[in-house]
Amino acid sequence: MNSCTFCDEVQKTKYLENEYAYAVYDLFPVNHGHTLIIPKRHTKGPFDLDPEEILAMYDLLNQCKKILDDEFQPDGYNIGINYGDAAGQTIFHLHLHVIPRYKDDVIKPKGGIRNFKDPLVEYPDF
Repeated sequence: MNSCTFCDEVQKTKYLENEYAYAVYDLFPVNHGHTLIIPKRHTKGPFDLDPEEILAMYDLLNQCKKILDDEFQPDGYNIGINYGDAAGQTIFHLHLHVIPRYKDDVIKPKGGIRNFKDPLVEYPDF
């Protein structure tokens, strides 16, 4: 395995952890409180996780939400994984982005992550 920043360095800055995963604040956040939840086992994507690792990551997700709610008082969250070059993955060690969202942090938040590119079909008003 080649050097991995998550395996070698980032884990030293963790603020939460359990047996299978840990959480760190993103070094290049898009919003205050932007967090990464990272499995301890080096794996490229979510399809390689064992059930215990999935549960551990979701356990940390819930713990992170409580901390982020208390510290930053966000109005919502975007939660997601970039998997593969085409999806924008730049560090090939799985990590789940937990991005706190705030009222008026973007002009048109409707559709959330759907806004990463022009849609194939226009998203309706609900």
